[in-house]
Amino acid sequence: MTDLESPRDPRRGRGLTTQRDMAAPHDPKLDGEQLHPSDVTPPLDPMLDPSLTPQGNLTAQRDMTPPRDVTSVHEPMFNRDPARPGDAVSHQDPIRPARLRRTPAVRAMVAQTHWTPAQLMLPVFVADGISEPRPVDSMPGVMQHTCESAQRLAERAAKAGVGGVMLFGVPRAETKDAWATCGFGPDSITNRAIRAVREAIGDSLVVAADVCLDEFTDHGHCGLLDASGRIDMDATLPLYQQMAREQAAAGVDWVAPSGMMDQQVAAIRAALDEATPQVAILAYSAKYASAFYGPFRDAVGSSLTGDRRTYQLNPTNQAEGLREVELDVAEGADLIMVKPAGYYLDVIAEAARRVSVPIAAYQVSGEYAAIQAAAERGWLDGPAALYESTTAIFRAGAQVALTYAALQLAENHFD
Repeated sequence: MTDLESPRDPRRGRGLTTQRDMAAPHDPKLDGEQLHPSDVTPPLDPMLDPSLTPQGNLTAQRDMTPPRDVTSVHEPMFNRDPARPGDAVSHQDPIRPARLRRTPAVRAMVAQTHWTPAQLMLPVFVADGISEPRPVDSMPGVMQHTCESAQRLAERAAKAGVGGVMLFGVPRAETKDAWATCGFGPDSITNRAIRAVREAIGDSLVVAADVCLDEFTDHGHCGLLDASGRIDMDATLPLYQQMAREQAAAGVDWVAPSGMMDQQVAAIRAALDEATPQVAILAYSAKYASAFYGPFRDAVGSSLTGDRRTYQLNPTNQAEGLREVELDVAEGADLIMVKPAGYYLDVIAEAARRVSVPIAAYQVSGEYAAIQAAAERGWLDGPAALYESTTAIFRAGAQVALTYAALQLAENHFD
């Protein structure tokens, strides 16, 4: 070993040259002394004096060089292979995702979410005591219908390929009472509307109807009230059973309990199984106490006093909504619903992962009215916004979307 060669002592690191190593002749006073950081000198630079740099020090210099960070600002992100973090892709072959967006045909070929009008359900308000359709001022394009105009609307929906209608009966204000009496019997507005629509369209549409008391009570709540003015869920269930039986006899395919009463699905399933087991239950399982229901209450002439926060869900709670979904499925729901839709896409998506029954979601009156109002002012492309918002519902995992734009979407976006 020459005086200039560095001993390869692993305790000192590869190729480090120390004052001890450079000593000539070897100084015995250094033997046994602990190596001090000041004894360490940087590795020789071959660019400065190649004649003094042993091959071992060239190796050491390479080994001590920090690995190049391909994510640094000096290396564009498009030169990375996303499938292999840390690997660089050739500058000659950048990743270009926009190739799959180049033409309408290409975009259609790789689209991940597809839906058809057959997955849409049109909510229809049928009012007692009117002789012609009456506009709902807070919901542009939406009417309160007579039984006859509801028949024509259903025929138009069937022709456009819409999958179904959801019927809501609107009684005359003077017939309401605390027990929702006007919501029962073969001549109630809901049951007359069911028969009329079924007669007009046969089996070409799914016909569903709302099972709830709120339209028919003078206090506007979804169930009976006890002496203290609180919802009496247990006393309400027999009325839900009776309403569901009558709607099944009138001809619905699905009953849709929306009141959020505990055990409502189990009670209705037991009642239907007595004579009409073929009728399915679309349960409003995750129905939130939302600020977006206002226009609907105009459409049904609601008499609500107070609010429904003691039985509808807290908008802050996803887990609570999912628990209600799972309970309704266990009680016999054939489909479940999340309402509202657009502001609760997380609930839709998680419900789709947890249960195997079809999921419906309701683009509620306030969601629809907000888009329509902005479109009327020129702030939005209304048809495009309605299509996009509906697509989001299906992308989240729903199989059925209830929307007041169902007919508009079917006629304008699908040939």
